[in-house]
Amino acid sequence: MVHQYKNNGYNIVLDVCSGSVHVVDDLVYDMIGMYEDKSQEDITVAIKDKYGDLYSDEDINDAYSDITELKDNGLLFTEDVYKDVIIDFKKRKTVVKALCLHIAHDCNLACKYCFADEGEYHGQKRELMSLEVGKKALDFLIENSGNRINLEVDFFGGEPLMNFDVVKEIVAYGRMREKEAGKNFRFTLTTNGVLLNDDVIDFCNKEISNVVLSLDGRQCIHDDMRPTRNGKGSYDIVVPKFQKFVEQRGDKSYYVRGTFTRNNLDFAEDFKLMADLGFKEISIEPVVSPDTCDYAIREEDLETIYAEYDKLACDIIERHKAGKPITFFHYMLDLNGGPCVYKRLSGCGSGTEYLAVTPQGALYPCHQFVGIDEFELGNVYEGIKKTDIVEEFKLCNVYAKDKCKDCFARFYCSGGCAANSYQFHGSILDAYDIGCKLQQKRVECAIMIKAALADLEEGE
Repeated sequence: MVHQYKNNGYNIVLDVCSGSVHVVDDLVYDMIGMYEDKSQEDITVAIKDKYGDLYSDEDINDAYSDITELKDNGLLFTEDVYKDVIIDFKKRKTVVKALCLHIAHDCNLACKYCFADEGEYHGQKRELMSLEVGKKALDFLIENSGNRINLEVDFFGGEPLMNFDVVKEIVAYGRMREKEAGKNFRFTLTTNGVLLNDDVIDFCNKEISNVVLSLDGRQCIHDDMRPTRNGKGSYDIVVPKFQKFVEQRGDKSYYVRGTFTRNNLDFAEDFKLMADLGFKEISIEPVVSPDTCDYAIREEDLETIYAEYDKLACDIIERHKAGKPITFFHYMLDLNGGPCVYKRLSGCGSGTEYLAVTPQGALYPCHQFVGIDEFELGNVYEGIKKTDIVEEFKLCNVYAKDKCKDCFARFYCSGGCAANSYQFHGSILDAYDIGCKLQQKRVECAIMIKAALADLEEGE
């Protein structure tokens, strides 16, 4: 399968199954589009009809030979060798390697788009995780991680800093256990920033490998979507704290994460604001909400969003030219290696390798399934009980989903989010259609940026 597109002056050809990317001129671009369906003679006629005398017979013959050589070398029109792997996909042995600890089912903000219902998660009561449950969660992770050494634990909410003392105690327990168990814990934390202070910053810089800071960009956008519980804006509260945090973070990982909705389809402006505030690691995610919400993204918004992604991509290139690079999460694409085959096919590992833990210790496939009774898998005390649900999540892969089989981006999105699929279609083996189209556009932009940065390096 070959995917061809034009972006920012580049003619890009992606050979889907090999992962090879080719940046070509107009002649080769057009000829690749005809190569499998037409003879060399018919292609020559078609090129002459389109371009007249611009290209000689020798030019066309050389281009045809180059395309044939790429095909012969397995870099163009390659066969899909992965589809046969899926026969035994459900039989693969998996281990748990990551937990999302819902350290606080409560929040001090009232974000309008919050899938967690301000911490209540489909009617679950507001509560904080105890140290006992946190310890059992880490014990569960160690016991179910097999031979895997590196394990990840994300402190999530609600707002995790509402239970900061327990966060610190769980980390201390993890540091003790990892030595005796031969494991290495990587702790991460997601926060809205309201409770950030010097103690939290010092602790995070010492113990937390990655911190996600929630900010939606311009003040009018952020304050509208992320008000405090009394209805006032939170921008002026959190931005100075985020700036101080990042200034003291040094070279440790973080990223500022925003959400764009129908209210700010011009989200490239929010990206610029975040960059101007001094943030260099940025993510702006599309809201995932039903059409009944006035801020939900709709099909008719897609062309506007596509143009905005193009604008954002060009902004990133210009910042690189100016020696002030900014990382945008969705444009981080490894074209040289990337994840293993199973990861490319099955994605985040929700329900198998990645689980969420509630304050009471219940286990769910991921944070977005918490509170949906049929997806409660067990608990940290007794382990997983609903093994049939786990088996279904094992089957989640790009070849089990009809919408993914012929998608050029399938090895980059790995089939998309199972929770979004369930929310919109009632099945984890479907796909959220708008999300798919946005992911396709982001992949195209990410590859174009790679081409542009390669040009910059060659020109230096």
